Amino acid sequence: MSAVVEIQEAIARLNETEREELRLWLDAYEEDDWDRQITADAASGRLDFLREQAETAKRENTLRPLPGEIKSHA
Repeated sequence: MSAVVEIQEAIARLNETEREELRLWLDAYEEDDWDRQITADAASGRLDFLREQAETAKRENTLRPLPGEIKSHA
């Protein structure tokens, strides 16, 4: 039996509270994976193009607000 099948069977035996606990743990686990990947990508220079695009947009005064960003009237 594969580990995945064993895990699936174990999950099927969990009560609602335990499933919620597992879901929260998995969410945090995936966020940690994403954080590690984005950190590695930034350190390797893979994201340099984003900085360059932002610097160009700032220099050319073409920056746009992020979606949902509150516009300042200052």
